[in-house]
Amino acid sequence: MAVKVYGPATAVCPQRVMVCLLEKGVEFDLVHVDLDSGEQKLPEFLLKQPFGQVPVVEDGDFRLYESRAIIRYYAAKYEDRGTKSTGLHTRRESSESGSKVTPTWSKLSRRKLEKVLDVYEKRLSRSKYLAGESFTLADLSHMPATRYLISEAGLGHLVKDRKKLNAWWEDISSRPSWKKMIDLAGF
Repeated sequence: MAVKVYGPATAVCPQRVMVCLLEKGVEFDLVHVDLDSGEQKLPEFLLKQPFGQVPVVEDGDFRLYESRAIIRYYAAKYEDRGTKSTGLHTRRESSESGSKVTPTWSKLSRRKLEKVLDVYEKRLSRSKYLAGESFTLADLSHMPATRYLISEAGLGHLVKDRKKLNAWWEDISSRPSWKKMIDLAGF
């Protein structure tokens, strides 16, 4: 039985879960949730996720929500499948912030983002990936937001201007799992 992933394919947090499942070779069905119409706030959805947020996964009788909890769960459950190091260093370099980049930027937000990207640039000057020499959940966790930053927020130059960060993005965004997720999302 395929895992059910509830959420829109175009949203950052469901994308994080989908690319993790693809990395691990876990079959899943995407159940679209229309956030614009407020479907996630309807009583039947609130039974799945009491805060009315996406994603939610159902794996048989097991249900879990919060994208980082979900990817940690599947990295541990399928530790022997797919990318071997995907389960390591889940949080080391991964922000736990649930906030999303928006096109309207204050100068303060822009400066904070640039400082974070400078930290990543420095980190990537010492290793190929955020948590070492292997692709891990730390890298995977950043894929959807980095895509959004580059493709939708019009801030791709902030990545491209940082040589190591740009090389990292080129590497991780060329992974087959990411390309498949991009196709699923229709980007």
